[in-house]
Amino acid sequence: MKKIIYVLILPLFVVSGLVFANYEIKNETSKKSTRKTLSAAEMKAALKKWEASPDGIKFNKWKASPKGKKVLDGAAKIRNQVRDFTNMEANVSSLSLPPGSRLGFGVMVRINGEDYILSFGLENSNEFQQLHRLKVNDKIIIRSHSVMYAPKYSYPIVPGDYVERDGKIIYRRIHRKGGC
Repeated sequence: MKKIIYVLILPLFVVSGLVFANYEIKNETSKKSTRKTLSAAEMKAALKKWEASPDGIKFNKWKASPKGKKVLDGAAKIRNQVRDFTNMEANVSSLSLPPGSRLGFGVMVRINGEDYILSFGLENSNEFQQLHRLKVNDKIIIRSHSVMYAPKYSYPIVPGDYVERDGKIIYRRIHRKGGC
């Protein structure tokens, strides 16, 4: 009887030891993979290095061009509303994005006389079902946490975090918990 108990308890100890060892290994790798934050001087040096690269030179040329200035001015017009996450009244001007865009699902909107790309991301579920019912010239209220721009696009890009039509919420982005 004692031999049977020992035979049953021994594998229990071995398995629990392996589980505990695996847990320790995972904790060590997660501690090693965290990146240290850069100091202001290191960030400045990294920015200078990037600006000297071919991509940085191309981006700076775009910023100085009339097309780049127009996009940057459009982004600056709504920067305060984006920073404060306040309502922006917009009219839907097109139900499709410019040709060649790779932003996923989105629409073109006009805010205060300027055109913007209202982007929602990749469409891999039915969370955009209400947004597909939008029509050209619909008045909507949008909120966003950021405004972006890229040399590839002729318009500033506003990620849609909140969209309301006729006093009803038709889209609200659910932010992932635990960071990014």
